[in-house]
Amino acid sequence: MIYLVEHFYSIQGEGRYIGTPSLFFRFGACNLKCEGFACSEVAPDGTVVVGCDTVYAVNKEHFSSQWGKITKARELLNILELYELPEKSVDIVLTGGEPLLYAQDEIFVEFLQVLHQRGHRICFETNATIAVNFFKYEIYKECIFALSVKLSNSNEPYKKRVRGEVINSIATNAKDAYFKFSVDAESINLGLEDEIFDITSHAPSADVFCMPVGGDKKTVEANTPMLVEFCKAKGYNFSDRLHIRIWDANKGV
Repeated sequence: MIYLVEHFYSIQGEGRYIGTPSLFFRFGACNLKCEGFACSEVAPDGTVVVGCDTVYAVNKEHFSSQWGKITKARELLNILELYELPEKSVDIVLTGGEPLLYAQDEIFVEFLQVLHQRGHRICFETNATIAVNFFKYEIYKECIFALSVKLSNSNEPYKKRVRGEVINSIATNAKDAYFKFSVDAESINLGLEDEIFDITSHAPSADVFCMPVGGDKKTVEANTPMLVEFCKAKGYNFSDRLHIRIWDANKGV
């Protein structure tokens, strides 16, 4: 079963295509919890749930009322008709949660194939821990992947968050792939350079983008200055979180 948490037409706020008009599909469920990011969300039942800044797309136990069941590819495709999109095909961004949990689902694959046929650039935001069968489902060779591999600041075990063979496979077979790391100021002084080097060694030709941790404008701004200096010193690309700068903690914009 595919779960869709939300969809919205906005601009890409992170990574290589920052500022690009994009239609986002946020899918529910994730194989990681990332409680180290310590963002919190109040669930409809009043429970305060801690995790990443999209914990409502991770924790089905407390946010199930916001998760819609998808039973046909047409249900996803019909969403495009809800927006006044420009004639030029906009980017389609598949995020979560972890969208690759559905990588082998026939409905999901059909959805991607139709999007590609219509000329959309398809961009995945993934934690890069779930293998993609590029040979059985060739549509993934036409997709772009932002590899948001989690660092130790996520509080996830190394063996769970870093899957070298998966990273290499995606970077080798996809149309394009780049790394996108979430960094807080404290981590910069705690072996961050070695962590990033270890992860990127599995795909050394992929570009590296570092963005500040934060689910609200205040936190993003607090983590930005040291990260900018880190990127300048190491030759990495700094990625702002433009959507948070503009709309703060508001969702679906």
